Amino acid sequence: MKFERPTDEELARIAEDAGFDLEPEERAIYGGLLEGLLGAYAALDAEPDPLPTPVGGDRSSWRPAAAENPYNAWYVRTEISLETPGPLSGCGVAVKDNVMVAGVPMMNGSAALEGFVPEVDATIVTRLLEAGAVILGKAHCEDLCLSAGSHTSAAGPVHNPHRIGHSAGGSSSGSAVLVACGEVEMAIGGDQGGSIRIPAALCGVVGIKPTWGLVPYTGIGPIEMTLDHTGPITANVRDNARMLEVLAGPDGVDPRQTTAPPPSSYVDALDGGIDGLRVALLTEGFGHPNATPEVEDSVRAAAERLARCGARVSERSVPMHRRASALTLPLLVEGMYRTVLRDDGQGVGRPDLYVPGYGAKMRRWREHAAALSPMVVSLGLAGAYLDRRFGTHYYGKAMNLARQVRRAYDDALREVDCLLMPTSSLTAPPLPGPEAGIAERVARAGEVVANTQPFDVSHHPAISVPCGRVDGLPVGAMLVGRHFEETTLYRLAQALEASEDWRRC
Repeated sequence: MKFERPTDEELARIAEDAGFDLEPEERAIYGGLLEGLLGAYAALDAEPDPLPTPVGGDRSSWRPAAAENPYNAWYVRTEISLETPGPLSGCGVAVKDNVMVAGVPMMNGSAALEGFVPEVDATIVTRLLEAGAVILGKAHCEDLCLSAGSHTSAAGPVHNPHRIGHSAGGSSSGSAVLVACGEVEMAIGGDQGGSIRIPAALCGVVGIKPTWGLVPYTGIGPIEMTLDHTGPITANVRDNARMLEVLAGPDGVDPRQTTAPPPSSYVDALDGGIDGLRVALLTEGFGHPNATPEVEDSVRAAAERLARCGARVSERSVPMHRRASALTLPLLVEGMYRTVLRDDGQGVGRPDLYVPGYGAKMRRWREHAAALSPMVVSLGLAGAYLDRRFGTHYYGKAMNLARQVRRAYDDALREVDCLLMPTSSLTAPPLPGPEAGIAERVARAGEVVANTQPFDVSHHPAISVPCGRVDGLPVGAMLVGRHFEETTLYRLAQALEASEDWRRC
C-alpha cells in the first residue's frame, strides 16, 4: 500500500464528517500542518513489515473434490511437515480456517476473505510443526466464525458425520467433523462463544477451551480480544492433553497472555485419578427452554459414573449463569463490529501482530456484503447502531459486569473443583433447509450457546467430553474448572471417558 496525502477536497469532506467546521482559509492552514504530521507516514511506508518468517520450505495446496469431502469439512488440503521428531511426530492436524498458515489460502468461512493467502504462520502452527505434526489442510469454519451452527460458511453447510443433513456445530465445524471421521488425529478450533465445545459435543469428540491467554492467539483472525480463545479438538482426552502441551505458553507477542503461566504437563496429570475431587452439577446449566430431557439425563448419568470413580458429586447454584450471556452480549456484538468490520479485521490498541495482507483484504469487506451470512449482517447492523447511538456506553457496562460474572463462578469453584453441565442442551439439530428465511437462519446460528458463552466471558477453562447418545446423536458433558487448572479438568475428563463407552450409553 502506498501512502497518499489528502487533497483539499478530501480534507473538506473529512473535516465535515469528523465534526470540524472549517473555513477555507482555516482548512488551508490545517492542510499545511498535516503535511508535516503525515510525513511520518510516508517514512513508515518505506519501512519493511517486521513479520515472523515461516518455518519450512515451499508450500502447495489444493481444493479437494466433492467425493473426497463428503461432509464439506475441508476448505483446502495441503501437507506441511518439518520431518523432525517431536511429541506429535506424524500426527495429522487440521487447522481451523481462521488460523494463518503461510502460503495456504485462508477464507475464514467468508466471501470477504476469499482469495487471501497469509504471509505468516500463527504461533500455534509453528509450534505444531516444530513438535513434529503434519498440517494436512484447512478446515471449513463459519462465516467470520460468527455462528454456533454449521450452515453459514460461504462454501456451504458442513454436515454432521453422524447424520447427514444435521448441524456439526460451529464455528469450528470442519475441525470437529474431520476428527470425528478419523481423517485427522487432531484439529485446531477457536472459541468466542462456544465454538470449540459445541462442535465437539455435537460431533462426539473432545474439545477444550483453555483458560483465556493460555494459548497464544497470534496470527489468528480475532473477533474480540477479551473473548478470543483457541485450543485443541481431538478424538480422545489423552491426545487433547498432548496437543495442549505443545500449544500452551506465552509467545512474547500476544497481549492476552500477560498472566499466562508456563505450560504444565497435562499428559502426566491424566494418571492422577479423581478420588476426592469435588464435582458439582450446575443447577442453572439444566432446564433451559430448548433443553432435551434425554440430553440432561445423559449428563446426570455421567456425573453418577464420576461418583463411582471416586469423585464427590453435589449440586451448586450460580444464579448469574442464566443471565451471563445477556449481560455481556455487548462484548461480542460491539467488540466484533469494531474489530472485524470497522477496524480492518484486526482492531487497534493491542501490542499485537498486525498482518498487512489480512487488514487490506478485510478493509474491502463491503465489496462482498451481499454474500455475508444473515448472522454477520444482523450482528453488524446491531454493532453499527450501538456504535453510532451510544458509543462505548454499553460495552463498558458489560465489561464491568463481566467481572461480576467471573467472581460468581470463582465463588462456586472455591467450594468445588469442577462444575458440570450439558455442553449443548440438545443434540445436533437439522440444518436449515434452502427455504429457510433470514430470521430462522439467524436463530439457528445461536440456539446452543446458553451454557458455553458465559465461560468465554469469565475466561474459565472448559472441556466438552462425549458422554452418551440420544437417538444416535452424541451428547457432550462440559466440565468447567478454575483458571489455569486444566490438569484437573483432564483428570476428570479421562475418568469420564474411561468409565464407559459413550456410544453405548
